[in-house]
Amino acid sequence: MPIVTTSLRRAPVRLAAVLAITLLAAGCTTAKNQSAVPTATAQTAPSADLQRFYDQTLDWKSCDSGLQCADLTVPLDYADPTGQTITIAVARSRAKDPQASMVINPGGPGASGISLISSIESQVGSDVRRTLDIVGFDPRGVGKSAAVSCVSDAKLDEILAFDVDGATSAGRTAAQALYTQLGQGCLKRTGPLLGHVDTISAAKDMDVLRAALGDQTLTYLGFSYGTELGATYAALFPTKAGRLVLDGALDPTLTPTQLAAGQAQGFENALRAYVKDCQSSSGCPLEGTVDDGMAQIGSLLDKARTHPMETGTDRSLTGSLAFTGVALPLYAQSYWPALTDALTLALRKNDGSGLLQLSDIYSDRSSDGTYSTNAMVAFWSIGCADSRDDPDPAAMEAQAQQVRAVAPTVWKFFSYGALLCQNWPTPAVPPLPSYAAAGAPPILVVGTTNDPATPYSWAQQLASTLDSGVLLTRRGEGHTAYSSGNECIVKAVDAFLVDGTVPAEGTTC
Repeated sequence: MPIVTTSLRRAPVRLAAVLAITLLAAGCTTAKNQSAVPTATAQTAPSADLQRFYDQTLDWKSCDSGLQCADLTVPLDYADPTGQTITIAVARSRAKDPQASMVINPGGPGASGISLISSIESQVGSDVRRTLDIVGFDPRGVGKSAAVSCVSDAKLDEILAFDVDGATSAGRTAAQALYTQLGQGCLKRTGPLLGHVDTISAAKDMDVLRAALGDQTLTYLGFSYGTELGATYAALFPTKAGRLVLDGALDPTLTPTQLAAGQAQGFENALRAYVKDCQSSSGCPLEGTVDDGMAQIGSLLDKARTHPMETGTDRSLTGSLAFTGVALPLYAQSYWPALTDALTLALRKNDGSGLLQLSDIYSDRSSDGTYSTNAMVAFWSIGCADSRDDPDPAAMEAQAQQVRAVAPTVWKFFSYGALLCQNWPTPAVPPLPSYAAAGAPPILVVGTTNDPATPYSWAQQLASTLDSGVLLTRRGEGHTAYSSGNECIVKAVDAFLVDGTVPAEGTTC
């Protein structure tokens, strides 16, 4: 999701499905074994008060793009299942010979699983399409489900363009004032739901969905933040975990500093790879060495923070908008030419319109000034519901310096994130005591070696955190592996989803 100064404790990432990008396939270097996924044992039955939710039948009706849609009813608060309920929007693409369902999540938090169905349909193999219904849902707080609403479009423009100066008292005060307005707006427009959009509640919703779909265990394909959602599900319901694939992994046990530094370094490394590639081609606006090119981008970002760039519209390109525009194309290597075009305008013509357009794509902002989704406010709301950083100025500054040490070009956009949730009007939900998911069958964790948004080290760590984690590696650029078009990865994931074939330890594609 958003990679801006308002980043939260968790990785601010979102699957780059908005780009509709497919990369070239690559070869696989290690063979897979043929060990089957163990059958999960029976889970303890839900409480009597929850049983009515588990017993519901989905009323499927035809909807857009040949899909079937239904509404799932879940408790607003799982601690009070006899109280208020909310609706979760669900859609599915039917398999030719359905044997089970595969639930998908694109990440965020804040992205729509329903919107992901069409792209997943085109990516999975024929055996997956034949045997597994593809089921997408909008998590609580998101999209067509009971959704978060916070501020006007104009106010959202202001928040996204805002450049945080966390190093000064005046800068922190300005940020706190703006983010307090955001939080209060969310509370006023959203009501009690705002305090219950956490990941643990969303994972519990997935188990109700599993039961309503008629599946004994959950088959799941989650990307980016969706890996945290999947890992949380496995921790809560280990014996209901079936074949879980977690691609572009985020380990829920990472500390705030590890998250900030890891992602900042991920984007720093991806940006270096882009600069090297750009400079090897004619027409690149970045001169000199790779270090020189990085310095030119760094200077551009700093300049936009102090002297926002004209864009030919009534909006200026601030530092935050400029960085989002730079970061978005790093999600997939085939989008790098768009970054070159935007940087050429900015560096050679002092025109920020290209970077602004990329930033708007990222935030789902239309040319008429409206936002087509609530992804941005849902991201902040879910993040603040899940965790809070230490807002002490000394603690934030210490973290900022650690981030700066590993990401000298982009560090400012991954620092001082604690300011956003400091005055959030609802409390954070405590994390689970363990994410080991003891008793779960093999869980497939997929990582890409130069993923900017979810660094490869996070996939390694999540595979280690999970008692039954198995790591599958893609060598390459970009965010997530399965959607990259890497044939080796697709075959390995499809075999796991359909037949339970677990890749051999150390498999690299």
